[in-house]
Amino acid sequence: MKLATLKNGTPDGQLIVVSPDGLKCTQAPIPTLQAALENWAQAEAQLRAVNTFPDALPLDQLAAPLPRAWQWLDGSAYESHGALMQIAFGSDPIETDRPLMYQGISDRFYGPREDVAFPSEADGIDFEGEFGVIVDAVPMGISAQEALAHIRLIVQINDWSLRAIAPIEMKTGFGWVQAKPPCSVAPFAVTPEELGDDWRDGRVCLDLTVDWNGNRFGKANGAPMAFGFHELVAHAARTRSLVAGTIIGSGTVSNANFRDVGSSCISERRGIEIVDEGTAKTPFMSFGDTVRMEARSAAGDVLFGVIDQRVVAA
Repeated sequence: MKLATLKNGTPDGQLIVVSPDGLKCTQAPIPTLQAALENWAQAEAQLRAVNTFPDALPLDQLAAPLPRAWQWLDGSAYESHGALMQIAFGSDPIETDRPLMYQGISDRFYGPREDVAFPSEADGIDFEGEFGVIVDAVPMGISAQEALAHIRLIVQINDWSLRAIAPIEMKTGFGWVQAKPPCSVAPFAVTPEELGDDWRDGRVCLDLTVDWNGNRFGKANGAPMAFGFHELVAHAARTRSLVAGTIIGSGTVSNANFRDVGSSCISERRGIEIVDEGTAKTPFMSFGDTVRMEARSAAGDVLFGVIDQRVVAA
């Protein structure tokens, strides 16, 4: 099942059900995705009963599936990304056997085709391609295996970062505020069975294609997470319950053979350049730059739709 949200002038938009081919849609019998998640046991049956799609999908009118959420928690589950980021920032390794996770801004998520405004190019504008899950209500203290059943939807995310600010905030020990603006989300939130065999062990085992200004930048696969999404959910819920509609991200998708498959963010590419050439050469984004992200199945289906955005001056 594919779900999306149509902009309608309200903060949460109108929930729509999308045809399997991603081309048509119909208004859902439930007003918003948040309302569906809060009563998923009944809402899922109503949404799955929709089987006619009379309307062409208005791509330019789509918001993020959840235009705002009660909670956004982002992990950093790819070890190759973490190692390269330490090189890029000149920071020490983080010695822990626990998942890395922070809580970010969730009162707004950009739609898949919205321009994204930033105050200054000097802040080091960077994209970060990743996958995410949306859960229903998760009890405190749940096990990782139990957490799998609470993953209701899977999404594709561009987690924007301002790299010149990030090291400053990291050194305070209090986490990010200025360095982490709102994320962008691809148009479709899909139920796990839509991925078929590409949803394994709580992982999205798909290539995430990233193009910067029309040029291929990366095509890393989502499989090699050090912790699966079910383990990230359980980690987040260790000392608190999670409200329905909580979004949890994988962190930047990264593979150990990054020289072959490329990267999902600029900062990782800069870390590779430091290793290979002694200095970072790739600049961060400029106003007017574009970034495009998509994940296709083996059959060529674009499962989450496409993020296609331009960076502009605030």
